[in-house]
Amino acid sequence: MSAGQPVIVFALFPGVTQLDFTGPHQVFASLPGATVMLASVAGGAIEGSGITFSGLHRLADISACDVICVPGGMGVTDNAIRDAAFLAELRRLAGSARYVTSVCTGSLALGAAGLLRGKRAACHWAWRDLLTLFGAIPDAGRVVRDGNVITGGGVTAGIDFAFTVVAELAGAEMAQAIQLQIEYAPAPPFAAGRPETAPPAILARVNERNAALAAQRRGAVEAAAARLEVW
Repeated sequence: MSAGQPVIVFALFPGVTQLDFTGPHQVFASLPGATVMLASVAGGAIEGSGITFSGLHRLADISACDVICVPGGMGVTDNAIRDAAFLAELRRLAGSARYVTSVCTGSLALGAAGLLRGKRAACHWAWRDLLTLFGAIPDAGRVVRDGNVITGGGVTAGIDFAFTVVAELAGAEMAQAIQLQIEYAPAPPFAAGRPETAPPAILARVNERNAALAAQRRGAVEAAAARLEVW
């Protein structure tokens, strides 16, 4: 690894949200000299958002990286934070990485691995408060940095997150050049992307849908936090 040839690893798991990593992947893959790797515990193929991604590396086969990134998705609480091998690989790679990062609920996996104690971190707005169970400090920022930990908020925040990381790795001018190259100039047709700006009826509808998952996700996070205390 070197400053000009960073190795960036996405740690994936069954049930990952594909845009959490494919958005940042497009940005990182546009960085000259960067090696961007998709990896999981078993390697091979993995499904995310109905899309199958093949040719993944085994996390155990990656000796080190400059950036370790965990995306989010339903699989975070269904799989990632329950998988001792996955969490162990996160701890190992984070130990020597320049930047320890996540997108969306991927920060819950960082928390379950013991990597967010006392750290400010972002997460999807609906599940942000769960970070406190891992000793982290929830932050409503779209991209949050605390030391070498850089976390992005929900799903699409991963693109903003990636530009933030590229600026750290190669400078703001490089990040801006990539932004122009991929014509990243978001102009959403609605202002419903944040709970603070969404129409009340829309927020209520989404909260109602999330309520069915809330007890399940909290239970999974509480169990992971209990295991972390033992570790």
